[in-house]
Amino acid sequence: MALFEYFPNYIWNLSVSIAMESGGRIGEIVDMCQPIRDAAAAGADAGTPQFMARWVEMADRLIGLADEDRAQDRAFSASDKLERAALYLLVAERMQAHGSAGREQTYAQALKIFADSTQLGGLNRERVEIPLATGMMPAIFTRAPGTGPKPVVVYCNGLDSCKELLYWSRLPEALARRGISTLCVDQPGTGEALRLQNLPVDPHSEHWASKAVDWLEGQADIDSDRIGMTGISLGGHFAPRAVAYEPRFASGAVWGANHNWREVQDKRLRREGENPVPHYWQHVFWAFGATDMEDFLAKSTDMNLTGHMDRIKVPFLVTHGARDRQISVDYAHQAHDQLVNSPRRELKIFTDREGGVEHVGADNMSFGRDYIADWFADTLNGRLGPAR
Repeated sequence: MALFEYFPNYIWNLSVSIAMESGGRIGEIVDMCQPIRDAAAAGADAGTPQFMARWVEMADRLIGLADEDRAQDRAFSASDKLERAALYLLVAERMQAHGSAGREQTYAQALKIFADSTQLGGLNRERVEIPLATGMMPAIFTRAPGTGPKPVVVYCNGLDSCKELLYWSRLPEALARRGISTLCVDQPGTGEALRLQNLPVDPHSEHWASKAVDWLEGQADIDSDRIGMTGISLGGHFAPRAVAYEPRFASGAVWGANHNWREVQDKRLRREGENPVPHYWQHVFWAFGATDMEDFLAKSTDMNLTGHMDRIKVPFLVTHGARDRQISVDYAHQAHDQLVNSPRRELKIFTDREGGVEHVGADNMSFGRDYIADWFADTLNGRLGPAR
């Protein structure tokens, strides 16, 4: 399988694929993209205002249609339209440079209609706030059905994702089906934590992940002996680091290995590999609270898991796409090889036979989603199928 490549550059195509894999409709996506196809030819950074204008226009149309549904008490139909509107707004916002016109307003509107969709659709997700040493970590809590304490997985962002996109990856849905709850977090450097509180990336992810465990231990419907941790993209650094230093995690997994992200930055300076977002350096300076390249490189020094993986003493899964254009598959092998003290380590490379070969399965997220969900069902004593 391959990425759907509508535009002449990877970054724009990645955004389209994110939208498609997160519940976007192909007809709406074509309507948004067709008028800006020529703008993409100027490069990944150029034309992003036009990208946002078209995607916001479609979101506004859907919001108007949802308002008509609400006027007739058609709450489920309104919720479905608002889900897509929120998705399109967040994809458009993600494409913009830090500080660009309209970005803050677009993000605020996306959060509001996401909340409206939750309420109208009666969706299985609750916004919660987890206290940190400074500020708080917003999260989406999806509960597994049934009575009694359930296992749970903490699910964290990459460099440029947000808790809503984590939810739309449908991993929380897949885990709930297997009897496992999910806590999707906007950890420092991502989502609301960055945009609304200006909390920068903390390479030492155990600081905020431990706070998530503290919060989960206070929930009556959570089994605190069965807490797992996973992350997507740059979460491939955060999740292993957290599991290595927080002994209360019982299992871990990564959706894309990011074993030595600091080294990846040196490669990107040499223009090796693809970037995940336009205006890349501007974005990472913002996310890390850095003033310039020297400051950023200093603050990202610890984004390297060598010398830490041997601290993981619980089952751990490493997944990666065989044709990942952002992060070399070599890092997946490094991560797996260094899990020397894990009682059960596993490496899964997704190939052309099944799909999910691009970065975190942007070409097809179903295989990574199912594999990781099954891993946690197995290692946290969830369900691999219906009762017989």
